[in-house]
Amino acid sequence: MTPRLHAVRMRTNMTPHDHDDDHNDDGGRSSATPSHCARRKRPAHFPTITVGFRSTIIFLTVCTRCRKPLLANDEAARLIADSWRAANFWRVGRYVIMPDHIHLFCAPNTFPAQPLKKWIGFWRNRVTRAWPCRSQVPIWQREYWDRQLRRSESYAEKWQYVRNNPIRHGYVRRAEDWPYQGELNSLEWHDR
Repeated sequence: MTPRLHAVRMRTNMTPHDHDDDHNDDGGRSSATPSHCARRKRPAHFPTITVGFRSTIIFLTVCTRCRKPLLANDEAARLIADSWRAANFWRVGRYVIMPDHIHLFCAPNTFPAQPLKKWIGFWRNRVTRAWPCRSQVPIWQREYWDRQLRRSESYAEKWQYVRNNPIRHGYVRRAEDWPYQGELNSLEWHDR
Protein backbone atom coordinates (compact mmCIF):
# COMPACT_ATOMS: atom_id res chain seq x y z
CA MET A 1 0.00 0.00 0.00
CA THR A 2 1.36 3.39 -0.93
CA PRO A 3 1.89 5.98 1.81
CA ARG A 4 -0.65 8.26 0.11
CA LEU A 5 -3.38 5.55 0.03
CA HIS A 6 -2.59 4.66 3.65
CA ALA A 7 -3.00 8.33 4.65
CA VAL A 8 -6.37 8.57 2.84
CA ARG A 9 -7.62 5.43 4.57
CA MET A 10 -6.48 6.67 7.96
CA ARG A 11 -8.17 10.08 7.47
CA THR A 12 -11.43 8.53 6.31
CA ASN A 13 -11.42 5.65 8.83
CA MET A 14 -11.35 2.99 6.09
CA THR A 15 -9.72 -0.39 6.25
CA PRO A 16 -7.58 -1.90 3.47
CA HIS A 17 -10.32 -4.45 2.79
CA ASP A 18 -12.98 -1.79 2.17
CA HIS A 19 -12.82 -1.19 -1.55
CA ASP A 20 -15.21 0.32 -4.03
CA ASP A 21 -16.72 -2.05 -6.55
CA ASP A 22 -19.66 0.29 -7.17
CA HIS A 23 -18.86 2.29 -10.28
CA ASN A 24 -20.90 5.32 -11.22
CA ASP A 25 -21.05 4.60 -14.96
CA ASP A 26 -24.55 3.11 -15.01
CA GLY A 27 -26.44 6.39 -14.84
CA GLY A 28 -26.93 6.57 -11.09
CA ARG A 29 -25.99 8.99 -8.40
CA SER A 30 -24.05 6.94 -5.90
CA SER A 31 -23.81 7.10 -2.14
CA ALA A 32 -20.47 5.34 -2.48
CA THR A 33 -17.19 7.10 -3.02
CA PRO A 34 -15.62 7.44 -6.48
CA SER A 35 -14.01 4.32 -7.89
CA HIS A 36 -10.47 5.57 -7.24
CA CYS A 37 -11.09 5.74 -3.48
CA ALA A 38 -11.84 3.12 -0.86
CA ARG A 39 -15.47 2.38 0.05
CA ARG A 40 -16.95 4.42 2.87
CA LYS A 41 -17.95 2.68 6.07
CA ARG A 42 -20.97 4.97 6.19
CA PRO A 43 -22.82 6.10 3.08
CA ALA A 44 -23.04 9.73 2.07
CA HIS A 45 -26.68 10.57 1.47
CA PHE A 46 -27.08 13.14 -1.26
CA PRO A 47 -30.26 15.23 -1.40
CA THR A 48 -32.80 14.21 -4.01
CA ILE A 49 -32.36 16.30 -7.13
CA THR A 50 -35.39 17.45 -9.10
CA VAL A 51 -34.77 18.40 -12.74
CA GLY A 52 -37.65 19.64 -14.88
CA PHE A 53 -40.15 16.84 -15.46
CA ARG A 54 -37.58 14.05 -15.03
CA SER A 55 -38.63 11.20 -12.79
CA THR A 56 -37.08 10.91 -9.36
CA ILE A 57 -36.42 7.23 -8.71
CA ILE A 58 -34.17 6.07 -5.89
CA PHE A 59 -32.54 2.64 -5.70
CA LEU A 60 -32.40 1.79 -2.00
CA THR A 61 -30.76 -0.99 0.01
CA VAL A 62 -31.65 -1.47 3.69
CA CYS A 63 -29.95 -4.17 5.78
CA THR A 64 -30.77 -5.89 9.03
CA ARG A 65 -28.63 -5.26 12.07
CA CYS A 66 -25.54 -7.50 12.03
CA ARG A 67 -26.98 -8.95 8.80
CA LYS A 68 -29.28 -11.29 10.74
CA PRO A 69 -31.43 -13.39 8.35
CA LEU A 70 -34.83 -12.21 9.60
CA LEU A 71 -36.73 -10.98 6.56
CA ALA A 72 -37.33 -13.75 3.99
CA ASN A 73 -40.54 -15.16 5.44
CA ASP A 74 -44.24 -14.53 4.87
CA GLU A 75 -44.88 -12.58 8.08
CA ALA A 76 -41.89 -10.24 7.68
CA ALA A 77 -42.67 -9.62 4.00
CA ARG A 78 -46.29 -8.78 4.87
CA LEU A 79 -45.22 -6.38 7.67
CA ILE A 80 -42.76 -4.63 5.39
CA ALA A 81 -45.20 -4.23 2.48
CA ASP A 82 -47.95 -3.00 4.85
CA SER A 83 -45.52 -0.45 6.31
CA TRP A 84 -44.60 0.82 2.84
CA ARG A 85 -48.29 1.28 2.06
CA ALA A 86 -48.80 3.23 5.31
CA ALA A 87 -45.73 5.39 4.65
CA ASN A 88 -47.35 6.80 1.54
CA PHE A 89 -45.32 10.00 1.19
CA TRP A 90 -42.93 7.86 -0.91
CA ARG A 91 -44.10 5.10 -3.24
CA VAL A 92 -42.40 1.73 -3.56
CA GLY A 93 -42.03 0.26 -7.02
CA ARG A 94 -40.22 -3.03 -7.54
CA TYR A 95 -38.57 -4.74 -4.59
CA VAL A 96 -36.79 -7.92 -3.48
CA ILE A 97 -36.70 -8.91 0.18
CA MET A 98 -33.68 -11.08 0.96
CA PRO A 99 -33.04 -12.76 4.34
CA ASP A 100 -30.78 -9.96 5.62
CA HIS A 101 -31.47 -7.00 3.31
CA ILE A 102 -34.01 -5.36 1.05
CA HIS A 103 -33.49 -3.84 -2.39
CA LEU A 104 -36.22 -1.53 -3.62
CA PHE A 105 -36.98 1.32 -5.94
CA CYS A 106 -38.96 4.26 -4.61
CA ALA A 107 -40.16 7.67 -5.73
CA PRO A 108 -41.59 10.69 -3.91
CA ASN A 109 -45.36 10.82 -3.66
CA THR A 110 -45.56 14.46 -2.55
CA PHE A 111 -44.38 17.77 -3.93
CA PRO A 112 -42.06 18.92 -2.66
CA ALA A 113 -40.65 15.53 -1.74
CA GLN A 114 -40.42 14.62 1.92
CA PRO A 115 -36.89 13.62 3.02
CA LEU A 116 -35.99 10.04 2.14
CA LYS A 117 -34.45 9.53 5.58
CA LYS A 118 -37.75 10.47 7.27
CA TRP A 119 -39.67 7.98 5.10
CA ILE A 120 -37.21 5.16 5.79
CA GLY A 121 -37.36 5.91 9.53
CA PHE A 122 -41.16 5.84 9.44
CA TRP A 123 -41.57 2.43 7.82
CA ARG A 124 -38.67 0.80 9.67
CA ASN A 125 -40.12 2.00 12.98
CA ARG A 126 -43.56 0.68 12.03
CA VAL A 127 -42.11 -2.76 11.17
CA THR A 128 -40.13 -2.82 14.41
CA ARG A 129 -43.18 -1.97 16.55
CA ALA A 130 -45.20 -4.79 14.94
CA TRP A 131 -42.34 -7.33 14.94
CA PRO A 132 -43.59 -10.57 16.55
CA CYS A 133 -40.31 -11.71 18.14
CA ARG A 134 -39.18 -8.96 20.52
CA SER A 135 -35.85 -10.71 21.20
CA GLN A 136 -34.83 -9.90 17.59
CA VAL A 137 -35.22 -6.15 18.09
CA PRO A 138 -33.44 -3.94 17.01
CA ILE A 139 -33.97 -5.20 13.48
CA TRP A 140 -32.35 -2.59 11.26
CA GLN A 141 -28.85 -1.41 10.56
CA ARG A 142 -28.64 2.31 11.22
CA GLU A 143 -27.49 3.28 7.74
CA TYR A 144 -28.86 2.52 4.29
CA TRP A 145 -27.52 2.85 0.75
CA ASP A 146 -29.29 5.02 -1.78
CA ARG A 147 -28.69 6.00 -5.37
CA GLN A 148 -30.75 8.37 -7.49
CA LEU A 149 -31.19 6.97 -10.99
CA ARG A 150 -30.61 9.31 -13.89
CA ARG A 151 -32.14 7.48 -16.82
CA SER A 152 -34.64 4.74 -17.58
CA GLU A 153 -31.95 2.33 -18.75
CA SER A 154 -30.33 2.34 -15.31
CA TYR A 155 -33.71 1.48 -13.74
CA ALA A 156 -34.09 -1.55 -16.03
CA GLU A 157 -30.45 -2.63 -15.51
CA LYS A 158 -30.66 -2.30 -11.73
CA TRP A 159 -33.91 -4.26 -11.65
CA GLN A 160 -32.33 -7.13 -13.62
CA TYR A 161 -29.45 -7.19 -11.14
CA VAL A 162 -31.77 -7.04 -8.10
CA ARG A 163 -34.24 -9.68 -9.27
CA ASN A 164 -31.35 -12.13 -9.83
CA ASN A 165 -30.07 -11.67 -6.27
CA PRO A 166 -31.83 -14.84 -4.95
CA ILE A 167 -30.22 -16.87 -7.77
CA ARG A 168 -26.72 -15.55 -6.98
CA HIS A 169 -27.23 -16.51 -3.32
CA GLY A 170 -28.39 -19.99 -4.31
CA TYR A 171 -31.94 -19.73 -2.92
CA VAL A 172 -33.72 -20.44 -6.23
CA ARG A 173 -32.88 -21.49 -9.78
CA ARG A 174 -35.14 -18.91 -11.46
CA ALA A 175 -35.74 -15.32 -10.31
CA GLU A 176 -39.51 -15.68 -10.65
CA ASP A 177 -39.47 -18.51 -8.07
CA TRP A 178 -38.39 -16.19 -5.23
CA PRO A 179 -41.58 -15.48 -3.25
CA TYR A 180 -40.42 -12.28 -1.51
CA GLN A 181 -40.43 -9.86 -4.43
CA GLY A 182 -42.97 -7.74 -6.19
CA GLU A 183 -44.05 -4.31 -7.32
CA LEU A 184 -46.38 -2.15 -5.25
CA ASN A 185 -46.54 0.78 -7.68
CA SER A 186 -45.46 1.25 -11.26
CA LEU A 187 -42.67 3.83 -11.25
CA GLU A 188 -42.66 5.19 -14.78
CA TRP A 189 -39.63 7.01 -16.15
CA HIS A 190 -40.30 10.47 -17.59
CA ASP A 191 -37.59 12.73 -18.97
CA ARG A 192 -38.75 16.01 -20.51
